[in-house]
Order: sequence, then C-alpha cells, then structure tokens
Amino acid sequence: MKLPMRVLSNLLLVLSVWSAALLAGVAAAQEDTATLWAALRGGGHVALVRHGATTGGAGDPPGFRLDDCATQRNLTDKGRAEARRLGEQFRSEDVAVGRLMSSQWCRCQETAALMDLGPVEPSATFNNAFTLRDRVGELTAGARAIVAGWTEPGTLVVVTHGANILPLTGIMPEEGGVVIVKPDPGSAAKLRTLGHMSPLPLGP
Repeated sequence: MKLPMRVLSNLLLVLSVWSAALLAGVAAAQEDTATLWAALRGGGHVALVRHGATTGGAGDPPGFRLDDCATQRNLTDKGRAEARRLGEQFRSEDVAVGRLMSSQWCRCQETAALMDLGPVEPSATFNNAFTLRDRVGELTAGARAIVAGWTEPGTLVVVTHGANILPLTGIMPEEGGVVIVKPDPGSAAKLRTLGHMSPLPLGP
C-alpha cells in the first residue's frame, strides 16, 4: 500500500525530530559524564559505586553466609569486565583515589579488587541494606558520616549496593553504575549529589 505524500512527509519529519532529540540526549549525557570526571579529578569528592553485574535477582539465596562467597549472589563475567573497565577509566581520567572502601559482601569486594585502585577496606556500614532492611537507618547514618566527613584531597571510592546508595542520594544506579557526591556541611544531608554515570561500554 502506497502512503500519501503528506503522510510520508509527516513520518519523515517525526523521524527527523526524534533522531535529533536522541543525538542531543547522547551529547548531553556525554557532557554530564565529562563534568563528573572533572569533579573527581579535582578531589574532595566521593564515588559511590554499585557492584558490577551479577547473576540477577535481589538479595541472596536462602541461607547465604557472609564468610562464604559460594553461598552469595556473585559477579558474572560481564560484572568482572565492568569492574576492570571502571578501574581503567579512573586511571585514564587521572583521578587520585585517596581511599577505597567496600561492603563486606563478596560481589562488592570483588568489584573493588578488580578496579585495582588500591587496598580494599571492607566496612560493615556499607553492607547490603536490602538484606539488612531492619537496619537501614543505622547503616545509612554510618555511611553518611563517612561520606559527608570526607575532607581529603583525593577521591573516596565506595563500592556498595543500590539499596545503600538510594537513601544517601535519591538515586538507584544500575549494577556497575556510579553516583558522585560532594560533602556539603551547609546542607541538611551534609552532602550534595552531583550526578550519575552508567556503566561504561565494554567494547566489541
């Protein structure tokens, strides 16, 4: 069936507008990401990293043990590659990492170790708030004290869980995503959320 010229013309116009909007969105996202990396290079900021891609689902299998990685939900090959790629990006962007902290959950510690940005310091206050939902307030208060109290010249990198990042920043990043915050003594939350970066593409 042949479309009338007017309908065809309108379709082409819609496609053209949609393509332009898509390209503009991509350019804006790239500009935002560049701004966030520049902030990290400047020091005094905190990068809240959600662990890399896992086998899926939420929480951990019934009867999981914190001291036994085989009983937990762990990184996939994609998650390991994401962690290595993120660490490479920190180095290529010349971000000086002053401290690298992690949840005690294996998927977070493995993400931090594969990023290879320095010694990994496990901390219970960044443990999984989804599983420990009866302690969310306590975990968030402890995490906020560390994050908002960061005054060193380098960047504090924390590898934790989405359920921990959300109450701190209002953002639930995807697995492998990063939320950038800056300590701000003048705000009620004592920190300011600057933005979110999605996982970096892994390439062909």
